[in-house]
Amino acid sequence: MIDYTLTEEQKALRDMAHEFAQNEMRPVAARYDQSHDFAYEVMQKAFQAGFLTCNIPEAYGGGGLSSLDLTIMSEELAWGCAGLFTSMMACSLATTPIILYGSEEQKKKYLGEMSRTLTLGAYALTEREAGSDAGAVKTRAVKDGDAYILNGAKCFITNGGVAGLYTVFANTAPHKGARGISAFIVPRDTPGLAVGKVEDKMGQRASNTAEVYFEDVRVPAADLIGREGLGFLIAMRTFDMTRASVGAAALGIARAALEHSVAYAKTRRTFGKPIALLQATQMKIAQMAMELEAARHLVRHAAWLADQGRPNGKESAMAKCFASDVAVAAANEAIQIHGGYGYMRDYPVEKLWRDAKLLQIYEGTNEIQRLVIAHEVIGPVKN
Repeated sequence: MIDYTLTEEQKALRDMAHEFAQNEMRPVAARYDQSHDFAYEVMQKAFQAGFLTCNIPEAYGGGGLSSLDLTIMSEELAWGCAGLFTSMMACSLATTPIILYGSEEQKKKYLGEMSRTLTLGAYALTEREAGSDAGAVKTRAVKDGDAYILNGAKCFITNGGVAGLYTVFANTAPHKGARGISAFIVPRDTPGLAVGKVEDKMGQRASNTAEVYFEDVRVPAADLIGREGLGFLIAMRTFDMTRASVGAAALGIARAALEHSVAYAKTRRTFGKPIALLQATQMKIAQMAMELEAARHLVRHAAWLADQGRPNGKESAMAKCFASDVAVAAANEAIQIHGGYGYMRDYPVEKLWRDAKLLQIYEGTNEIQRLVIAHEVIGPVKN
């Protein structure tokens, strides 16, 4: 029997994350959105609270949270600010391949270091011609004795300009296509690693997104994750584990949109009464509330499957896709309910829409999620 009733520990986690979002994130969210500066002070506080290392097993100094725990926490943090949340959770994205496929030595060294000292992580997969088509990675890794030499460029990398540790996907056997991709751990101070353009984004501007270049970067063979050719599987398995948290972030945005809408509708008067009494407004709010609850069930189910060690590729794709669509729709309706005020930066709902839109794109566009779902539902087809 599936039971999503929160335990006392999960309620405490939710409350702690909500308090952090309320006190440390929301008060500075607009400032970082407008300035495009990186919120090092917030990240330091998040590290001290354990949010940057929450997915790392306790054996290596982390929080050891389950996938379901992570969704509970992620919803609250994204409710505070989706951009700040993305910078935090990019650390989990970078460490998940090491947790799933890393050697004991790699886990002790790198996960242990990240648990002891603030070290932001970055997941370096996307390239100019390898986004949705992750198997088209052109970054090369050539074996040279007891090391690999990396050459190439990555783009749209969250924390790309501020990370201390990169999980990098490179091709060790181009003739094998996706089966030639391998994954490597690359510290920031490795010679030849350089940060390029920092992107000026529409939304989630509090998170750093940058190009990363690799020019004759020498990586010890000991820092290969798993084995050669396992990179594409590692990337996809990582997404199966993390997409529920992306869906949970969408819940946070949608919930914020709903809460702002209800509060505004109760105070904004037109035709002599609050607009909350108008059926048109009530229909919008009811739809937002229904879709939010439906999305939350999809998200928690995908996370629950992961915690049970059961396949969840289809369910995690559904959770990420549906929840991010709900977030965009909720933010859009929030702007509509606020009318002209909703379009102005004096009110928070326009930022919610800009932040929500990215959730339909990163960690696999929603079009890709639908292809994943269709493949699972349809099954084998003879040509």
